[in-house]
Amino acid sequence: MEAAVSPTLDDVAALKALLNAATRRADEAEARLANAKARESATEAMIAHLKLQIAKLKREAYGASAERSKRLLAQMELQLEDLEADASEDELVTEAAAAKALSVTAFERKRPSRKPFPDHLPRERIVVPAPCSCPACGSSRLAKLGEDITETLEVIPRSWKVTQTVREKFSCRDCEKITQPPAPFHVLPRGWAGPSFLAMLLFEKYGQHQPLNRQAERFAREGVPLSTSTLGDQVGGGAHALLPIYRLIEAHVLAAERLHGDDTTVPVLAKGKTDTARLWVYVRDDKPFAGADPPAALFHYSRDRRGEHPQAHLASWSGILQADAYGGYGELYREGRMPGPIFEAGCFAHARRKFFELADVEGAARKKSRGERSGVIYPIALEAVQRIDALFDIERAVNGSSAAERLALRQEQSASLLAELHAWLTEQLGKLSRNHDLAKAINYMLRRWAAFSRFLDDGRVCLTNNAAERALRCVPLGRKAWLFCGSDRGGQRAAILYTLIQTARLNDIDSQAWLADVLDRIASHPVSRLDELLPWNWQSKHAAIAA
Repeated sequence: MEAAVSPTLDDVAALKALLNAATRRADEAEARLANAKARESATEAMIAHLKLQIAKLKREAYGASAERSKRLLAQMELQLEDLEADASEDELVTEAAAAKALSVTAFERKRPSRKPFPDHLPRERIVVPAPCSCPACGSSRLAKLGEDITETLEVIPRSWKVTQTVREKFSCRDCEKITQPPAPFHVLPRGWAGPSFLAMLLFEKYGQHQPLNRQAERFAREGVPLSTSTLGDQVGGGAHALLPIYRLIEAHVLAAERLHGDDTTVPVLAKGKTDTARLWVYVRDDKPFAGADPPAALFHYSRDRRGEHPQAHLASWSGILQADAYGGYGELYREGRMPGPIFEAGCFAHARRKFFELADVEGAARKKSRGERSGVIYPIALEAVQRIDALFDIERAVNGSSAAERLALRQEQSASLLAELHAWLTEQLGKLSRNHDLAKAINYMLRRWAAFSRFLDDGRVCLTNNAAERALRCVPLGRKAWLFCGSDRGGQRAAILYTLIQTARLNDIDSQAWLADVLDRIASHPVSRLDELLPWNWQSKHAAIAA
């Protein structure tokens, strides 16, 4: 029998050296790649900035030849703000990658020059406490040599100020050692926007649907001129800083046993035209069945509506999905799916809407009074609406009750009504032609009857998918203001900020105040305790302070 040969110390040291060298090469390759991407983003942003300046100069020199030129400038402003935000995000990624490498320095982007803050703004001096003794030798004989001042633009509603953070320098008369307090953490590296101003900027753009060019116009009227590209730079950095909170909300949503899912269109700029992209939302809301977990909304962006997107969003999730009859969800409901099954729950609001459109008596009367042509009102559609409304009446009585209480009442009262509805729909379908509008509305339910009847077997299931539709309402409202996203990266940023703002709203807290507090604390907050910054934890903390 041969004896086992153990590696020598030299072999172990050689292996460690090889491993360290491989790690360094990987870090350096990652840093170089990030540098190249940041340089490319910075170049694109600078080109867009120069094009916008040229277009503005031409307009001033020759005047506006048509209304189209004004719309073109607005499109260029929107595209520029997304490019500036892209460049800011890539620069931060580059710095993180370069910190791991030894021989690669971070790419430093050249930004368009920013004017100094106006002199008429009040200054608030916050002096960082200086040491009482020399850290080097312990002597108390310190002499002030000067100070470094960092100006941060901050905003109070309807009032502006510049916060000056002063770090005084002292020299020791005994050992001549110069000492100065360390600079405090800032929201963004080398950033000039204070947390309250940055929170307002993000909330106005994504919560109040105000593009940056309109915000810049308002700021200028208030005596603080800031360019769109300057603001876009802060939006990109702010989205990057808030990404850890987005990931925590994503994990919380995907830990739910039941989700509401839906999507809506969002135009995105593409080479002189707009493409139709998509914003997807997944809502966790356990309040209807008295769940203790806080509600949250998770948004995703995609360039199209292929089924691969929801499959990727929910790849690690299993449970009950309340959604419409979109075919892209079909693969999620496949038997034997890993890591677990997803069960479809139908939306009675969608089904009712199809019948209601064929039984809209009031709408037909309004059209007739205006002399317009009204559609045919079908008695079958009207009766279908009334039968579905009877189910909704029962649900109103149990909304907010526990899942067991909801299930018991549904088995007692709703089960018989649903069985009667199924028999009646089947009977009516036999009387209609296959292509009749009523037949299409009836088939929408009968072909998915297992999904529509699932609420009888599980008290957690809701009758409608209204929670997702309410969460998505911010997007159609915004489309009327900002018209389209400037880029795919802009759509992804919108998904991040919509997630944060809509989750805060679901928890009944002030989105802007919460964002301001998170941005103020996140740079110095321990990573292991980031969950303290989530909206529901922030709410409970502030309620305790108020009490």
